Amino acid sequence: MIPSAFTAPGRFYRGNLHTHSTLSDGILDPAEVCRRYKAEGYDFIALTDHFVGVYNYPLADTVPFRDDAFTTILGAELHSGAMENGELWHILAVGLPADFAPSNSPAFVPVEGQETGPELAQRARDAGAFVAVAHPQWSGMSLADARSIEAAHAVEIYNHGCAMGCDRADGAFYADLLLSEGRDLTLIATDDAHFSEPDHFGGWVMVKSEENTPEALLEALKRGDFYSSQGPELRHVEVSDKAMTVQCSAVSSVIVQGHGSAATAVHGASLTQAEVPLGRFFNSPWLRVTVLDRAGKRAWSNPMPNPAYKMPKK
Repeated sequence: MIPSAFTAPGRFYRGNLHTHSTLSDGILDPAEVCRRYKAEGYDFIALTDHFVGVYNYPLADTVPFRDDAFTTILGAELHSGAMENGELWHILAVGLPADFAPSNSPAFVPVEGQETGPELAQRARDAGAFVAVAHPQWSGMSLADARSIEAAHAVEIYNHGCAMGCDRADGAFYADLLLSEGRDLTLIATDDAHFSEPDHFGGWVMVKSEENTPEALLEALKRGDFYSSQGPELRHVEVSDKAMTVQCSAVSSVIVQGHGSAATAVHGASLTQAEVPLGRFFNSPWLRVTVLDRAGKRAWSNPMPNPAYKMPKK
């Protein structure tokens, strides 16, 4: 079996799905944010300012910054309701319509009578957005919180702003437990850039699409036709009932992860191909791969079914 990111027609386009501007708490205006990402070689971004009343519920119009080499997807970071720790939800929504109705979220604290986070996430998905659970480690999210966002397409496995600002960048704990409960989820790496600290150009998605257009990219994201990276390239992934074969840019480790403690790594110097045996994964319905280069940068595949997994008999 070959994941769709490596069989779909088209080419890979590099994009950031989580970015802020002066429309909320970023320090650069939308035009300059787009200019910088384009100058750094990105093919697209989603400008996702905080969708709260204190900023007048901004949904940035980035259409004027599109051209033949660079595009944008409309989006926002949505907030409403309280998580178990009493703090406001943060939900990433990429591909929102320009007239998406605001929630009753006047500021960054929960108020009586507003939508819950799960309700807001579902409304965004129903409106056509690609929905992700944003920075769950940074948020102090409980597993019950994560379970409740049933509308999510993805979990942020890496958030560069959270890495640089508080060393809470990881979403793998949440994603892996949800996968083991049967959830169909993908994994995204993002910047969460505000440009107030070194929070930019550190994590991105590589989306396989026939066109670098908002519509084509959004549909590819929803299909899972992408991988995420801090630098390394995934060039091919193929899985049989005995092994996973990975082709990539030069890395020092290729690691396959699955349910529970199941993980197997192959280490070497300047690896561009590795075959990872799957003997430890008999009890895992899902698999995913991480590659790690000698500078410590990672790339992550999306989860895929394990062809060797046998459903337990009742």
